[in-house]
Amino acid sequence: MSSINRRTAILQMSALASAVLLTDSLGAAESSATQTAAAAPAPTGPFTLPPLPYAYDALEPSFDAETMHLHHDKHHQTYVNNLNIAVAAHPELAGKTVEELVANLSTWFEPARTAVRNQGGGHANHSFWWTTLGKGGTAPTGELAKAIDSRFGSFSSFQDKLTAAALGVFGSGWAWLVKLPDGTVDLASTPNQDSPLTLGHKPVLAVDVWEHAYYLKYQNRRAEYVKAYFHVVNWDYVSGQFAQKTNA
Repeated sequence: MSSINRRTAILQMSALASAVLLTDSLGAAESSATQTAAAAPAPTGPFTLPPLPYAYDALEPSFDAETMHLHHDKHHQTYVNNLNIAVAAHPELAGKTVEELVANLSTWFEPARTAVRNQGGGHANHSFWWTTLGKGGTAPTGELAKAIDSRFGSFSSFQDKLTAAALGVFGSGWAWLVKLPDGTVDLASTPNQDSPLTLGHKPVLAVDVWEHAYYLKYQNRRAEYVKAYFHVVNWDYVSGQFAQKTNA
């Protein structure tokens, strides 16, 4: 082998060794960063994720277990984490319940107001929604049934109108049955994670029409999802809660 060929071979082997060392170094750094990110604890603070009052698969086949798991443990948890970060950054938000934060949205200055609207609204809306789902009756009873009949004419008419409100939300948001300050009920819709509490309305029922609430099972078939929603409303619980608030 000539000296030139030997020199070329040595240079090539040296470059290859350097590349291997660099790749190993980058891989180790990436692995370390991944482990660090995975080990990072969730932000601590006054707000915590409430447990589901039923098993993940309790609402099958209308709401699938995988969606319930991701929706509750991932999406809702993220709102809780981000709200705790916001409270830590804005001491004026401390010492308030999430309902108080969103009900008094206009009193907060930016950027705290946006954090409360988005993260506080996401936490409040979901915390309320989980409780209204489950097994219990097929229609409202008592004072709630009377209020719905008085406002909408019949339970069937109410279902049609709530369905239309849910399908009419452009993009992400919620459709609501709310109790107004005069004690009557009405429908409302809010974009994103805005809460009816901000308008002085008490939520009675809610339909989450963010895609993360239904896309794994229903894809773009929002109408099919909303129809299934009526099979998983815990009417016994909702009717009882309405009666308690009405008589309070």
